[in-house]
Amino acid sequence: MNELARLVQETTDRLAVRHVGVVVAGLAGDAVEIHGAGRTGPDGQRPGADTLFEIGSVTKVFTSLVLARLALDGTVRLDEPLAELLPGAAAVPVRGREAITLRHLATHTSGLPRLPRGMVLRSLLRPNRPDPYAHCTGDRILSGLSRTRLHSVPGRSFRYSNLGAGLLGLALAHRAGTGYGELVEREVCAPLGLTDTCLRPGGEQSARLACGHSASGRPVPSWDLAALPGMGGLHSTAADLTAFLRAQLAAERAPEAPLAPAILLTRETRHRVNPFAWTHLGWLGHRLHAQQGRHLQLWHNGGTGGFSSFVAFDPEQRVGVVVLANSRRSVDPAGTALLRRLQTGFGASGR
Repeated sequence: MNELARLVQETTDRLAVRHVGVVVAGLAGDAVEIHGAGRTGPDGQRPGADTLFEIGSVTKVFTSLVLARLALDGTVRLDEPLAELLPGAAAVPVRGREAITLRHLATHTSGLPRLPRGMVLRSLLRPNRPDPYAHCTGDRILSGLSRTRLHSVPGRSFRYSNLGAGLLGLALAHRAGTGYGELVEREVCAPLGLTDTCLRPGGEQSARLACGHSASGRPVPSWDLAALPGMGGLHSTAADLTAFLRAQLAAERAPEAPLAPAILLTRETRHRVNPFAWTHLGWLGHRLHAQQGRHLQLWHNGGTGGFSSFVAFDPEQRVGVVVLANSRRSVDPAGTALLRRLQTGFGASGR
């Protein structure tokens, strides 16, 4: 077993102890290793590279890449007000005379709260609700938006917002005249050859769909996210997400590669969160302290009622990781640890 395979297998084995099923992928230069352990469901098979998982908020990096694609072809502008893209005469809150723009939504600087209006109360009153976003129809979201108070002036402060990302997906799909799933397929999946990244797996994909579980291992229903799929509604596989990371790693070295201009545009936009961390369009970023090698890490995690995910990479060292699990326990620490080991042992400066 080569060193990359050994590190990926070690991470997989550690996670398998606490999760029903898990798939881990490691990328180092042109080398890729994908290992799975556990089971896809109560009577399921061992998960692998082509097993479909709910990826939760990792969806946000796809939504932001769609934004970059549409900005480059002139369909939208990064600094276009959200109010100009929503259906009907939706009222969008303003603070300090600053309007919420698409850039603000993608960088979590809109000032919008984390969740749609009224959702926190509903979640507290009905903690066992299978899908807490099931009530989030378009009409209800837009009606609640008009009564939403911004926590800060748009563009000024970072405040993570599922609502903001969901509104971004809704607005982009409305401008493009299509559904969100179809938009992601057209703008991201087709150019990159991602065959299993979708909103609702159908046909033979259904047989490869993992069953979600709570943190205690109890099977739970899937989430749909209604009118806000852009914040966390996609399903994907380790194989597709590995291909997605390959495109991220290739963008600076091969500007002619598929989606390279849009990928680079997502990284050109940056909002500083603190001296060591920032947000791009979609991706969260930070640079490690000097004692840790000052390595760059771009990442996003995700979680739904029965799944957890973590995707991260270092474009300078050309390494990356994907971790997918079909239970609610976080996989972030294991994914971060694997990325750091790859940066130390397999990074561009160390090969």
